[in-house]
Amino acid sequence: MSQIAGIDRAQVVELEGSFDGELVSPGDAVYDDVRAVHNGLVDKRPALIARCGSSADVAAAIALARRLGLEVSVRGGGHSVAGRCVTDGGVMIDLGLLKDVRVDPAARTATAGAGVTWAELNDATHAHGLATTGGVISTTGIAGLTLGGGLGHLMGKYGLAADNLIGADVLTADGACRRASATSEPDLFWALRGGGGAFGVVTAFEYRVHPVAEVTGGLVAHPFSDAAATMRFWREYATNAPDEVGLFGGLVHAPDGSGVPLAAIVFCHCGTPEQAAADLEPLLAYGSPAMVSAERMPYPAVNTMLDAAFPRGALNYWKSSFMRDFDDDLIDLIVERFSSAPSPMTGLAFEYFHGAVTRVRADETAVQHREPGFNLILTSVWTDPSATDDNIAWTRKTYAAMQSHFVPRRYVNYLDTDDTGVASAAFGPNEARLAEIKRRYDPEGVFGPAA
Repeated sequence: MSQIAGIDRAQVVELEGSFDGELVSPGDAVYDDVRAVHNGLVDKRPALIARCGSSADVAAAIALARRLGLEVSVRGGGHSVAGRCVTDGGVMIDLGLLKDVRVDPAARTATAGAGVTWAELNDATHAHGLATTGGVISTTGIAGLTLGGGLGHLMGKYGLAADNLIGADVLTADGACRRASATSEPDLFWALRGGGGAFGVVTAFEYRVHPVAEVTGGLVAHPFSDAAATMRFWREYATNAPDEVGLFGGLVHAPDGSGVPLAAIVFCHCGTPEQAAADLEPLLAYGSPAMVSAERMPYPAVNTMLDAAFPRGALNYWKSSFMRDFDDDLIDLIVERFSSAPSPMTGLAFEYFHGAVTRVRADETAVQHREPGFNLILTSVWTDPSATDDNIAWTRKTYAAMQSHFVPRRYVNYLDTDDTGVASAAFGPNEARLAEIKRRYDPEGVFGPAA
């Protein structure tokens, strides 16, 4: 029989006969579209893409890959900046067809297939006046974001996405379908809440959801000439913000394509309109902003505000670290470095951890990041492939210049392919327990390293 990059076609045909989804191989009309991920810098070619329509499909794809000794990757929403969800020459398990969402408004829970995006989950829960923490880009998949921890607008009030996970259906390396929760496979459940996707293939997630229908959201942008003063103000405002306020602040370029640099603060207040008006008044009254947008909106809408800044297919290279301090010297440094950013799509932002996310013990989930403070996220984005070297070089130089301000803690979902040997920074005191759980559920490393 003919070969597909080392796979005996006969084995694929045998699998196809009992497969609910779709098997895609090089040469198929949809191959290039299916293998593509959000980051256009990633260009990998799987030997076979298993677009799974059921848990049985996932088990069969795992078994085939193990039988042939091929690498396995798992794709949910395909937003992984590092592109780990797609393999070169192996079997990519694509969960994009698993789109079922069920909401139980009485129990305040929502169960969603691993191919669901946050836009889809938000729309389903919003129909019942409910929501849970889930990212800031609506096209992101729920799977990867949750397994890595899951930052979002609501984390000050309700914690991370992983903190709201109450159950998961998991296919482990042995092909067994397991229910992971606080009472069933509790160690596996602990690892799934922030330990990444190296413990099995999660096909469904069950979340705790909260009464959030509308929020007060928007953006305040100040001229770059006032950037240092604006960041100093935001630092003080953020450290005194109530739980209801989610905040991201930093340096961006104007969204109109002009490339004009700005100091911007994105906010989301999930309290009452009256509380939001009082809490946001200092932020909205500060200085002489170039742009102000603040309005009452459905929660799903606030989750789309940054979508346009991260278009599918654009080239991305990110760096991130938690900060030891956010002092005046650092602020002056980021303003100086940002003025030479080679791309008008690049941003340099700080995410503020406070409230509910900091009231969880560092060992309660696999997420160790439970101290109040700031996380740097340097998102270099460009569209011209010939500018790749310049953008990567600028990002690395800027990140290196900030090293003295970092603590040795990194957020799993922002790690890139050249961030190696960082398990301790990602998991800290939880690293040893994760390694033991990894040995128990995936002793042969079918799903790769934990970080």
